[in-house]
Amino acid sequence: MPKLTIDGKEVEVPKGTRLIEAARKLGIEVAHYCYHPGLPIAGNCRMCLVEIEKNPKLQISCHIEAADGMVVKTQSALAKQGRQNTLEFLLLNHPVDCPVCDQAGECKLQDYYMEHGLHDPKFDDNKVRKSKKAFPIGPNVMLDTERCILCSRCVRFTDEITKTHEFGIFNRGDHSEVGLVPGKSLDNPYSANVVDICPVGALTDRDFRFKCRVWYLGKTPSVCTGCSRGCNIEIDYDRLRPHKKAGHDRIMRFKPRENSEVNKWWICDAGRYSYKLIDHGRLVAAKQSGIDASLDAALGEVAGLLAKAREQGRSGRIGVLASPDMTNEELFLVRQLFREELSAALAFEMAEPAGHKDDFLITADKHPNRAGAREILGTGLAKGEELLARAARGDLVALLVFHWDIAALAGADRLAAAARGAPLYVFATHENRTTYAARFALPVANFAEQSGTFTNCQGRVQRIAKAVEPLGESRPAWKILCEFSDALRLGWTHESAESVFAELSASVHAFAGMSWQTLGHAGATWKQGQPQEAAAAR
Repeated sequence: MPKLTIDGKEVEVPKGTRLIEAARKLGIEVAHYCYHPGLPIAGNCRMCLVEIEKNPKLQISCHIEAADGMVVKTQSALAKQGRQNTLEFLLLNHPVDCPVCDQAGECKLQDYYMEHGLHDPKFDDNKVRKSKKAFPIGPNVMLDTERCILCSRCVRFTDEITKTHEFGIFNRGDHSEVGLVPGKSLDNPYSANVVDICPVGALTDRDFRFKCRVWYLGKTPSVCTGCSRGCNIEIDYDRLRPHKKAGHDRIMRFKPRENSEVNKWWICDAGRYSYKLIDHGRLVAAKQSGIDASLDAALGEVAGLLAKAREQGRSGRIGVLASPDMTNEELFLVRQLFREELSAALAFEMAEPAGHKDDFLITADKHPNRAGAREILGTGLAKGEELLARAARGDLVALLVFHWDIAALAGADRLAAAARGAPLYVFATHENRTTYAARFALPVANFAEQSGTFTNCQGRVQRIAKAVEPLGESRPAWKILCEFSDALRLGWTHESAESVFAELSASVHAFAGMSWQTLGHAGATWKQGQPQEAAAAR
């Protein structure tokens, strides 16, 4: 492996590593626009100039490969002057509309001007070419060609990643501008990723435009729950108005978070805009037959039912329909309480229509934790439809349902029959026909309102973190299960999802050796019952 020196620090990197990445290994960030580690090299912005000893000219660090004995300077006077000159040319025809640009606060032109610019302009005239201002180019993205610096990231993304070829650079010289191929619209399942990779305000998200300035956002690392891929995301929430108000969402957007083992730098549009479901239509208070009720009364009735069934030796006639939408920690407590303590009739799967999938990130399984559910609860369990049939026959003393909307999958008639045959207790995040039919519906926190872990389709265990407080009376399901354990005097002492995970990793073979700390923000993969630690920085 070549060994080189960058800014006086020695580093050894694999053969073929570009200088810009070699510098990153030392914590040195070289300014750049066109370079992106997930895209082919273009080398057209000329911003990442560095000085290489014994080389008469500055070189772009995104293109030059590291060589043994190479001495590189990223902060020499010559390199700084080169970047300043490049930035001056880029700003020459760029409109100074920062106060009304929705990219403000995330714009590399702004950032690099403060870091590398601060120059006295050599041109006094306003040279801005009045191109077409903000206009939609698809359902999710707006284009402002006047702001474009021709980095070509969007072109390379649609050519090399989605292979849908919507973008091109047209005309020549200073008349060049990015645009859509005639007859095309930017409407592929990953279209909004071009907004993430645009370094300026040329491509903006139609959904997020003018909704909130980015410096008012709080940011929490998490995992998308739209399918079993478990793409890593960042939840951006309004930290100035964290409480739900009429017409106001607490979550402002989801952004992809880099994880080379899962989604790299990308996320599908369906997952990106699923944040809208977090606050809308929520079950925020207990309901009894669709009418507001006391949460304490609902919890007390369920706890009393469990205790009575155990005393009478009828706990095997309690039906429990868990869900692959639950975290590993919640599923582990379901196993402890309902299988190990009560020997209840347990299921976690129902027949569902096949979901959309592709060959990139989207999977047909629209649940984030089916792999974890199968490992924790085991295979060979009854199906949800079997529990519904038993309830309809009067063979169950109660049916507890977590997250599932039975009416949507099995039909309203089967739901009504089950509710007539046995008391139905539903633990849900959102109101639906199943919560209306339940004897009691209890509000449960969703993934953005709690900490925990999911296991994706590749067997990778990943952490989620609480971004906002649970709405209304809702609370994480693991806390509700702990309350039931208190009523049954089981002696559980869990005070956090982290403590539940510690017991889980000590009890379930596939999680052996894992800890909350070693999972970090990148997760770890099952490997013969042992975690393979993520290579990404924690």
